[in-house]
Amino acid sequence: MKKINLWKMMAVLGFGLACGVAAAHTPLCSCYDNGDGTAECEGGFSDGSSAAGVKISVLDAAGKVVNSGKINANGTYTFKKPNGAYKVLFDAGEGHKIEIPSSKIVE
Repeated sequence: MKKINLWKMMAVLGFGLACGVAAAHTPLCSCYDNGDGTAECEGGFSDGSSAAGVKISVLDAAGKVVNSGKINANGTYTFKKPNGAYKVLFDAGEGHKIEIPSSKIVE
């Protein structure tokens, strides 16, 4: 009977540790106007892990995707700025999304 309780305890402990690790994996994304008609976004995670391959979308004021791509191996994504108001969506999955309005993207 003690073996069963030990395994249950280990399972609960493992689940608790996994939840703690997941909570420490906060997405980070900042975007800057390059002053040449383009903007660059830098992405990563709070635990230092890479965001390479994370999807980035640029949406116009109506919410239509006008540009999309992925964070590169250097942790950046550069795009041509659309005319008018827009927003950038860093989408690393459920609970790991960041929206940045164009009003916050400055030189």
